Amino acid sequence: MIDLHYWPTPNGKKVTILLEEAAIPYRIVPVNIGRGDQFSAEFLHMNPNHRMPVMVDTAPVGGGAPITVFESGAIMMYLAEKVGRFYPQDVRGKYAVTEWLIWQMANQGPKLGECGHFRRLGDKQGDQSYAVRRFTDEANRLYGVLNNRLYHSKYLAGDEYTIADMICYPWTVNWKAQGQDIEEFKYFKRWHEELAARPAVQRGMAAGSDLSEDPAKLPAEEQERRAKILYNQRARPVPIA
Repeated sequence: MIDLHYWPTPNGKKVTILLEEAAIPYRIVPVNIGRGDQFSAEFLHMNPNHRMPVMVDTAPVGGGAPITVFESGAIMMYLAEKVGRFYPQDVRGKYAVTEWLIWQMANQGPKLGECGHFRRLGDKQGDQSYAVRRFTDEANRLYGVLNNRLYHSKYLAGDEYTIADMICYPWTVNWKAQGQDIEEFKYFKRWHEELAARPAVQRGMAAGSDLSEDPAKLPAEEQERRAKILYNQRARPVPIA
């Protein structure tokens, strides 16, 4: 059984898509990131970077103690290797997938995250026009990267559907809120529509939908408390022995 410490965000949904595609039994352990569950001592023991998702495999191959893995890309590599699907292990196929996994973790996720953050922020913290333009343009560049790649091949790593596609898809469903026009990216649109129609992708995207909450409906003092713990974080001190 896989225990997935999870909240329904794009980073979490990458993993639930793979779990659904590979028909791997799993249990969602909610981590309410708005409330700050990721900063608990228990969670920090699993992930020193205090970010979800975190996976715990209670029945690893070969037996032994449960295996804990953090970072969505590492989790997807682990799961795909365990079941022998969606991650080819020949050297060319493996690294064709791996480079897109790293591209997503280093480029698409962070930059689209910043794009969404500043576009939602508005003028609450002063003039954000430069940041909005900077990250909206960078989002456009990244959609262009996908579009050009998908002009040359059916899927991101070649002719086969892999975890490279699964890891990138959840960050693209909000293209409109990221200030993009899907009609600008013909080949990306073809890929996006194909993945959106897959039943396992639909199930993975819907996982934990009952957990979502509207922060605007929270009391003002709770909104303020959450803003303090979620934004402008600084280094956590080393525990005193």
